[in-house]
Amino acid sequence: MKSALSGLLLCFLLVSCKEDKTIQGRAKAGDVVAQYNLGVMYDTGDGVPKDYAEAAKWYRKAAEQGFANAQYNLGAMYSNGEGVPKDNAEAVKWFRQAAEQGHLDAQCDLGWMYYGGDGVPQNYAEAVKWFRQAAEQGHLDAQCDMGLMYQFGEGVPKDYAEAVKWYRKAAEQGQLDAQCALGDMYSLGHGVPEDDVEAVKWWLKAAEQGHVPSQSNLGEMYFHGEGVQKDMAQATKWYRKAAEQGDAGAKEWLKKNAKDKSE
Repeated sequence: MKSALSGLLLCFLLVSCKEDKTIQGRAKAGDVVAQYNLGVMYDTGDGVPKDYAEAAKWYRKAAEQGFANAQYNLGAMYSNGEGVPKDNAEAVKWFRQAAEQGHLDAQCDLGWMYYGGDGVPQNYAEAVKWFRQAAEQGHLDAQCDMGLMYQFGEGVPKDYAEAVKWYRKAAEQGQLDAQCALGDMYSLGHGVPEDDVEAVKWWLKAAEQGHVPSQSNLGEMYFHGEGVQKDMAQATKWYRKAAEQGDAGAKEWLKKNAKDKSE
């Protein structure tokens, strides 16, 4: 009898150990990485039905144990109202906890919360503080954001040369908004000598990857022959690409020019 019970106990322990090795078992046992990964699975529908409420539940468990990735993702869920009621103050709370641990996306997003006054009083200087922390560690979006702040003098003195510096850092690594903005700076002669050829160069890089404002800008350059040879076919091509993605100005240009051709 004792031998039989020992066998049953051994079987139970083996089953229990096997169950504890599943991600659900480890998450329930308090494994912070498993909790975060289970949240990601529910967030993306990877191996389980997509369920934002379940994702938020598991992110919260990991976030409350100080796991920065989970803190950031939980903040994003509050910011977007996914799985939890939209609550910018809660988003800020979790972004801040992750940002203070050096999470770059959280630093950048916390900067945007201060920029827009979402969940905190609007404070451009505080936005710059968080953008800069991420930008100096190579975060491309934050580098572009620093360019924006210097270009318009928000939270820092207006400085076109500094704006160009930050836009260039991000643009050279493929950040589309920064490529477009750097093109703008060359077109306007802000922080660099005015140079339509350079403007076209940077707009083309972004436009070829689907960046709508850059596509529209290229259309205009081909239409007027600035930085490139005047070419109506190329102008129409780029305006059409922008229009197909919903750009109202590009749609208006196509409509007008189609009308002009018919008259």
